[in-house]
Amino acid sequence: MEQLELNIRKLQEQREHEYLNPYAAFSDCSLGRDMDEVACDIRPVYQRDRDRIIHSKAFRRLNGKTQVFLAPEGDHYRTRMTHTLEVSQNARTIAKALQLNEDLTEAIALGHDLGHTPFGHAGERALNRVYKGGFEHHLQSLRVVELLEKHGKGLNLTKEVRDGIKNHQTAGNPSTLEGKVVRLSDKIAYINHDIDDAIRGQIIKEEEIPKEFTDVLGHSPVERLNTLIHDIVIHSFGKADIIMSERVQTAMLELRKYMFRSVYTNPVAKGQEAKAEKMIEQLYLYYNSNLDCLPEEYLFMIEEKKELAGRVVCDYIAGMTDRYAVAKYKEIMIPTAWDVY
Repeated sequence: MEQLELNIRKLQEQREHEYLNPYAAFSDCSLGRDMDEVACDIRPVYQRDRDRIIHSKAFRRLNGKTQVFLAPEGDHYRTRMTHTLEVSQNARTIAKALQLNEDLTEAIALGHDLGHTPFGHAGERALNRVYKGGFEHHLQSLRVVELLEKHGKGLNLTKEVRDGIKNHQTAGNPSTLEGKVVRLSDKIAYINHDIDDAIRGQIIKEEEIPKEFTDVLGHSPVERLNTLIHDIVIHSFGKADIIMSERVQTAMLELRKYMFRSVYTNPVAKGQEAKAEKMIEQLYLYYNSNLDCLPEEYLFMIEEKKELAGRVVCDYIAGMTDRYAVAKYKEIMIPTAWDVY
């Protein structure tokens, strides 16, 4: 039975060499993990990484974290979890069409935002401002999988997955085509679903989006997704890079700028962010001055792993969901007798 199961993994690795793009990342050619492990009898390495991310605590917490709108009134606004799933879906569609490694693509996509703070980029700005060492969510995502999960052991993911997570931001340069697919899929996902949420929240209207963008990309989220994904597939097929046509890429980047002007800095959409940032700052200052109030697993990081106290405080706060951050703030800052008001 053991020999049969071992052949299942090897058979899958062999099939990758038969049908994947020559420029794809092959599972049996991975650069490996920092700590050697016995290979799984059934799953290739990237599939195993994907599974570890899905079963992680940080992944589950994404469902309680803001994407763009803080505490929206409605059930259909995106959270950091639904954003992650949409990135994964877009990336897998592109990877499959280009005959790239879907397991690697999915693992990077599912792990790319594990280090994101509560309250979206408002929380990230607050921690980056108050902690002298700085805070960036893509580096925090890497820290989550390398150190914080499993009580300081990390998930021991492959180098390719960690590289894709680290380099998913706009300025990143992933070493694999799969990582480059996720990097673009992240932009495609948030531009499109943030437009959808902004229309739902009556921040903008579809007809208000400048025609120079919609005439190129499409006049609905479905049309825009279709245009962007097809453009990537058509122009990247058979090439050693993931590219877009200049016309479509320019329209996408200009649409992104429009979203920053009209939505991401809109006082209606972002009116509560200053409060959220202040809350995160106050939580950081409190815990940094009262380290004994940190949960035991974070004290372990300071005392046994010799991690910097300020960085560990960031770890704790970044891991919070929106609801938990508010609850801790009320517990710490608001006298119990006043909680009835």
